[in-house]
Amino acid sequence: MTKLVLISGSLRKGSFNTALLRAALTMAPGGVELIEGSIHGIPLYDGDMEAAEGIPGAVTRLKDLVADADGVILFTPEYNNGIPGVFKNAIDWMSRPSSDIARVFGNKPFAITGASPGNFGTLLSQEAWLPIMRTLGTVPWFGAKLMVSRAGSVIADGKIIDEATEKKLRDFVAGFAAFVTNYTR
Repeated sequence: MTKLVLISGSLRKGSFNTALLRAALTMAPGGVELIEGSIHGIPLYDGDMEAAEGIPGAVTRLKDLVADADGVILFTPEYNNGIPGVFKNAIDWMSRPSSDIARVFGNKPFAITGASPGNFGTLLSQEAWLPIMRTLGTVPWFGAKLMVSRAGSVIADGKIIDEATEKKLRDFVAGFAAFVTNYTR
């Protein structure tokens, strides 16, 4: 069975990206298990804290979840035309110690999607993730792009209310799952 981890880059309870992720969790193709990862509880990265206390439990749990997965989908918000600091912080923690990067990220397929209330979806945030994914040694999936724009008009009360958006998400998940399944064989 192909195992994919889905991670939202938002901590907000009413997050469009978390709503998108939760909708995706219901769209697992046959032979695919979708698992929600979380950045909740991850403190701001502090090298002194790492030296004194080691890797926080929330980081270790997420690292192990990603390391055991066949692929990962990042659901990224876009803040001020870029990557949300809290999401980047979680990835930075997950790369510690640096000797663990290959175990967690190395040659692992990653897909990036996102939702935004703006007109351009999360285009700039998704593009900004690519150099980071390259640095960590992931295998970015370029088979499809999904940038949900004007998210407030297609997501309400934590649910997708637009059939076209739901279909695009279903196709995105299925496309990435097929890529990962073929990649890991």
